Amino acid sequence: MNLFADIRAVVLSNLAAMVEAGDLPAGLSFDNVTVEPPRDTAHGDMATNAAMVLAKPAGLKPRDIAEALATRLSADDRITSAEVAGPGFLNLRLAPYAWQNVVGAVLAAGTGFGRSDLGAGKKVNVEYVSANPTGPLHVGHTRGAVFGDALASLLDFAGFDVTREYYINDGGAQVDVLARSVYLRYLEAHGQEVAFPDGTYPGDYLVTVGEALKAKVGDAYVGKGEQFWLEEIREFATEAMMDLIRADLAALGVEMDVFYSEKSLYGTGLIEAALEDLRSKGLIYEGVLEPPKGKKPEDWEPREQTLFKSTEHGDDVDRPVMKSDGGWTYFAPDIAYHYDKVQRGYDALIDVFGADHGGYVKRMKAAVSALSGGTVPLDIKLTQLVKLYKNGEPFKMSKRAGTFVTLRDVVDQVGAGATRFHMLTRKNDAPLDFDFDKVLEQSRENPVFYVQYAHARVASVLRKAAEAGIAVDDATLAAANLSMLDHEAELALAAKLAEWPRLVETAARSNEPHRVAFYLNDLASAFHGLWNRGNDVPTLRFVQDDAATTQAKIALARACGVVIAAGLGILGVEPAEELR
Repeated sequence: MNLFADIRAVVLSNLAAMVEAGDLPAGLSFDNVTVEPPRDTAHGDMATNAAMVLAKPAGLKPRDIAEALATRLSADDRITSAEVAGPGFLNLRLAPYAWQNVVGAVLAAGTGFGRSDLGAGKKVNVEYVSANPTGPLHVGHTRGAVFGDALASLLDFAGFDVTREYYINDGGAQVDVLARSVYLRYLEAHGQEVAFPDGTYPGDYLVTVGEALKAKVGDAYVGKGEQFWLEEIREFATEAMMDLIRADLAALGVEMDVFYSEKSLYGTGLIEAALEDLRSKGLIYEGVLEPPKGKKPEDWEPREQTLFKSTEHGDDVDRPVMKSDGGWTYFAPDIAYHYDKVQRGYDALIDVFGADHGGYVKRMKAAVSALSGGTVPLDIKLTQLVKLYKNGEPFKMSKRAGTFVTLRDVVDQVGAGATRFHMLTRKNDAPLDFDFDKVLEQSRENPVFYVQYAHARVASVLRKAAEAGIAVDDATLAAANLSMLDHEAELALAAKLAEWPRLVETAARSNEPHRVAFYLNDLASAFHGLWNRGNDVPTLRFVQDDAATTQAKIALARACGVVIAAGLGILGVEPAEELR
């Protein structure tokens, strides 16, 4: 059940009737007609922009359309009033039973309430984290992991066929640096004193890797030049780091469907095939680029390169795909990787990158547009930086990591659920302050606690009623006399529940899972508000003297718990049954 979609269908039906009656011209598109909550609830329960968006193409005044539409809408028994406001907005008020029915619908559907067929089974690839396999995941990766995983769950909830994918950057020079760093730990395991040159990885996390290498090969590499061990240690170290990364992701509750190796693109013809595809479309040529911005002509050495004509697909400049020495640029394998995604038949692609990849957005979108002929959209989401605080002070780096705070540092401090929820309390492209003390604080100001407290309160009401011998299973509650929910505060809470299906679709269309966290906070606020009013108004308390009234009121509480649990499920957070 999606009450907003249902009322929109009523609006569209009446607009079609107006066309048939000659009140509106034929051929109008109703695609941009919306029904949504008004900005000010004092104006009504829902509002439609129908008259505003149809006035110009219809050649009519907005108010004339709105007044004619209002007369027709008033005939629907769910709509108690339709009032024209301003230049032509139409505010609607709904009968109490429309909101009461939402409670029954939630209980009938369970945590599936709000699921949508918006995606219609379309295949979507969500690539996220994709950190270099050179060490444990850090706090920046944590935000990207949480965002990407919640987005994938949101899209799944909205009916998409989602693949969660991790791109292993194991084809570049950084993996050689990892191998050399592991070799130093290997020598250390043999009792040698070592020094870590600048550019190597000095973190303690490689100690066990060096020891494991010693256990595997003994002293076979001691005193040998890297031509004897570099390739083998690359493979060994990369596998060890990916095991570490998988464990880090598991600690956060993230499970990938696909781990895709960059190295698999080399020597397999995939890069060549991708560039040949672009060449066949006239998008690969030999040329010389203009000096980059900020470079003086005398500081710039022009040289002929193999270029991708990315400007034909929205980029600012064309991009090199092959160096003058014949080697691939870093962009070439990325093109090939996305070419492979397109070939795998995805209907849409989403990449979640760190804030430092902002300059990479246009060229990657251009590549996917060119490779797919504009048929496969690519949305790139950038996650901004996270600032950590503890006891009011910046949280210092991890000794184990050597240079940064790890994902495990965060999860070990506050738990996976609190970490995930708090990482979604800001939009992905806004900076985020993560204060360990505030995340654990049991107060209204802590959204993690506030939402969990609402769910725990629902659970406590159910337990109390059950202990009193009142049946509170969902089937019984759904069959309760919900017309007893007639107080404005109860109807307002039911109206907030009615927003959930619409919120799911809105968040999924915009790829913004933070909207779910925001909604849950608002729903929890409405629930706590009703709970607190019960302190002053006994008839608003969830447990009453008779079973029938209690079941109706607990049905509302249980419906809130169901939707909170569904929302937390999307965010990857386990709902709390009780808080201590």
